[in-house]
Order: sequence, then structure tokens, then C-alpha cells
Amino acid sequence: MSDEWVHVRPHPALRPFVPSAVGYRYGGSASGVHRGLPSPFLTFVVTVDEPLVLVAHPDPQQAPGRYDALLGGLHTRPALITQTGRQTGLQLALTPLGARALLGLPAGELASLDCPVADVLGADGAELTERVRSAPDWAGRFAAVEDVLLRRVRTGAGPAPEVTEAWRLTLASGGRLRVADVAGRVGWSERHLLARFRTETGLTPKEAARVVRFSRARSLLQARAVAGRPLDLAGLAAATGFADQAHLTREWRAFSGLPPTRWLAAELGFVQDGPTPVSTS
Repeated sequence: MSDEWVHVRPHPALRPFVPSAVGYRYGGSASGVHRGLPSPFLTFVVTVDEPLVLVAHPDPQQAPGRYDALLGGLHTRPALITQTGRQTGLQLALTPLGARALLGLPAGELASLDCPVADVLGADGAELTERVRSAPDWAGRFAAVEDVLLRRVRTGAGPAPEVTEAWRLTLASGGRLRVADVAGRVGWSERHLLARFRTETGLTPKEAARVVRFSRARSLLQARAVAGRPLDLAGLAAATGFADQAHLTREWRAFSGLPPTRWLAAELGFVQDGPTPVSTS
């Protein structure tokens, strides 16, 4: 069985909160331990057959676990996932600023955690998981997710406009803006911005900038590798806001546990490390 990828554009009412949705089927080619890396989006995965097996979480105090459906908050350390080589499921990227509207809580409450979907969404999460796992095809699986999530959308539920703008500036700048500049632009002190920003996203403004820089560099590096182009790590570092190649490599080790080229060799091909949708949502 070959690997399969199905990309679906979310319903217009969900797009502010769900910038991407993908179905995946591994046919046995990808096995070993996968690193779930930091990104600017929460991870929402519903499996169709075998559960996700996490042997280590971003929060080292969280015990290993098996998940039929998982919600993962923003984090700055990798999650380690045992990949058997055969697995089918759906993965959605969720914007942290949409967490209140879609999940009913600020994304900060899920920081560095991996939680069963039903623990966060209650009966809706249990229904969503059951319907996805019992649907006969991709259309039915995505329809089940869309139906449940559309019922949960709470219009007007979101963070303060200053936090929304700080997040937008961080994404739009590729993580290059200093925290002082972001605070100045939204009219808050750095201290106040830090507290409110971390409550809503689970990251400090500085951590968010680091994650955005890394995520963009990772997307570009993977695209170069897939296209068979030179990796040019020095050029990649300059293009994505790192001081130099050594800085890029240090950050890559901090976020993934591996230097860039070793990460490519170990991880290329997993859905969780596909191109990251970077938006201003």
C-alpha cells in the first residue's frame, strides 16, 4: 500500500480557526520514531485505525500515552511519536487565537500538553472521533469533522485586540520583530504583553518569535529537499532571520533534538512535518 495525502480546504466559517486540513495514509514506508516539532499552530489529529503512540511529550512530566484523537498545544520542545509504518487519520492545524471560539478555552491552557480530544471538547469530541473512525471514505471523515466543529464556533469569542495584533505582527514579520517593538506597536508595556500573550497562546512573545522563525525555516528546508535543490543552510539562515548558520543549527537542535540535515534524514515524509501553513489568523 502506498502513502496517500488528501488536502481539503476547510469550510469558510472555519478558516479563521483552521487554516489547513489533511488526510493521510501511511502504507508501511514510514516507521520509527517521529518528532512532532514546534509550530505556530495547535495540532488536532483523529486517527482512523491505529492510535498515536507518544513516548515523550513536550512537557517531560506528562506520561506517555496512546490517543485515538489528540489535541496538542503550542510548545518549544519536540514530541516523540512511535510510528509503526501503517496509519490513517486526519490532521488539522488550529490557530491559537481561535481556541476560545472553537475549543472554548484559551490556547494557553493546552501549552506543551497533548490531550485526548474528548477531554477538551467533551461529548462533541467523542462524537467527532466516533464519526471519523466509522466513516467509509475521506469525504465522510472530513464532513464529520466539519459538522461537529461548525456547531462549536462561537462568534466574537477571542482575545483582546492587542494580543491579536501582537500575534499578527509576529507572524507577518517572520518572528524578526523585537518584543519591545511589538509591545510599542500595540500600545502595551512588554510586561503586560508577556502576561496576556502567554495566557492566550501558551508562549511568551519571544518564544513565539523563535517558533515562527524555526517553522518557516523548516518549511523552506523541506521544500528544498523535496525539490532536490541545494539545502544552503547559510542562505536559509539569512533568509529566515537567524544571525548565521550556527544560530540556525542551535535553534534546530533546541526545537527538534537534531541538527537540520539529520532531521531531514530521520523525519522527511511524516504528515506532522509537512509544509506549515503560516498565516496572520
